Amino acid sequence: MSGDFYHTYIAPHKGILVKICRAYTHSQADFEDYFQEVCLQLWKSREAFQERSAWSTWVYRVTLNVCLSLQRKSKKEPATAELLPDDLTTHSYAFQNEELELLYAAIRQLKEVDRALILLYLDEKSHAEIAEILGTNPNNIGVRLLRIKERLKKLLDGKIN
Repeated sequence: MSGDFYHTYIAPHKGILVKICRAYTHSQADFEDYFQEVCLQLWKSREAFQERSAWSTWVYRVTLNVCLSLQRKSKKEPATAELLPDDLTTHSYAFQNEELELLYAAIRQLKEVDRALILLYLDEKSHAEIAEILGTNPNNIGVRLLRIKERLKKLLDGKIN
């Protein structure tokens, strides 16, 4: 991958990659693997981008698909990565904030598609944009978001384990 591609097409959208990769991983090592794989897949798929939507929409779709694929693959393989310590002493920018870590822990308890949906909502995407990225109907996005937010509130309030 050329440095030009990274700086032009990935670096401006690094926040998207960090948020999504963070929501689908439990350790720093996994996060770094997912992040690297997403960058590689963005580079490999650059020719498939047909400019029917914004590049950021493409970045979301590729990132979500890669994370979901890696997560499904990891479920089939025995876990080898060490989980994060309870005191969150890791030094990565993706794992520094304790409140943010609690939110990500709650988000990781959601179904895969619900995780993607709430991440897009938190990134202030419209219902139409969310539907386009997820390849779904925009009509039910609002209802699903309401249910997801209620579930997250219960998770964060400690009412669900």
